Amino acid sequence: MRIFKEYFKIAVRNLKTRRLRSWLTILGIVVGVFLVITLISLSSGIEDSISRQLKSLGGDVIVVMPGSIDNPMMSFLGGQTLSKQDIETIKKVKGVELVLPMSYRAKIMHYKNGQKSVFLTGISWDEGVSMLTKFQGWSLNRGGWPKPGKRELIIGSMVADKDFFGKKVKIGEEATIGGKTFKIVGILNSLGSKTDDTGVYLDKKTYQQITGDRDGSAQMVMVQIKEGAIPDTIVKRIKDSLTMVRKRKQGEDASDFSVISSEKLGGIVGGIMGVIRLAVIAFAGIAIFVGGLGIMNTMFTAVQERTKEIGVLKAIGATNFAIISIFL
Repeated sequence: MRIFKEYFKIAVRNLKTRRLRSWLTILGIVVGVFLVITLISLSSGIEDSISRQLKSLGGDVIVVMPGSIDNPMMSFLGGQTLSKQDIETIKKVKGVELVLPMSYRAKIMHYKNGQKSVFLTGISWDEGVSMLTKFQGWSLNRGGWPKPGKRELIIGSMVADKDFFGKKVKIGEEATIGGKTFKIVGILNSLGSKTDDTGVYLDKKTYQQITGDRDGSAQMVMVQIKEGAIPDTIVKRIKDSLTMVRKRKQGEDASDFSVISSEKLGGIVGGIMGVIRLAVIAFAGIAIFVGGLGIMNTMFTAVQERTKEIGVLKAIGATNFAIISIFL
């Protein structure tokens, strides 16, 4: 036991003699481990967040959006919309219970002496509250839901936070968007994404007045199907109906839209998450490899420059195990 104490003292003395290299080596190990854990945790966190949102969507909701599902961001950036006629066509499809058009746009919101860019979303409250609370998991942290046709709005959890405007946003106070004043009547619980939590939600008609989008179009439509209806069957009916109506309209691409059930959306997201997971594993592997090279280089140098010390230790009876223990 005494001999091991001596070995420990030798190891500590060597670390003190080479302070800079010792601390750099320790820092390299800590940063490498931290990076690997962070990457894996980030991947798991993203996957869990998306999974929760998909579960909240449920199997009774279908999403219809303009453009191809292969590149949804191009549809958003390109300003593509579903026309009023498209929305009316979806409402007439057999098996459809409720249709909720949603429009969104970035706008400047003024509150007290501050102003911030927010994600403004127009929703028909008389139809939307039940669908959003039941299938999207929306819930209020404080306050109540806006009344249809009133200049009232609800805000995401991050907008209400002190860090957003520099002061907490309170229920009953007023905010200005697009030159119009609104009363803040509710604050949402976190919806799980920064885009949603920095959102401001108001009545669809009021949204149209602010943005000038008064043609009845929408950038996305959520469809609630009737109880007992088969989602895949309703998806096919919506596709067929929209294609037929669009073919009658000269100059419009009959197939330039996407109809997605929650099951299909889950498969798409699963594929994306698989790619992200592989990328995270690759980055983690590179971090481990680079960190390992650094540690091996340090250990090799440490052994090479102490050849004489190792010889003296072995001459006085130290075993190979004891010498390895000192270095480790």
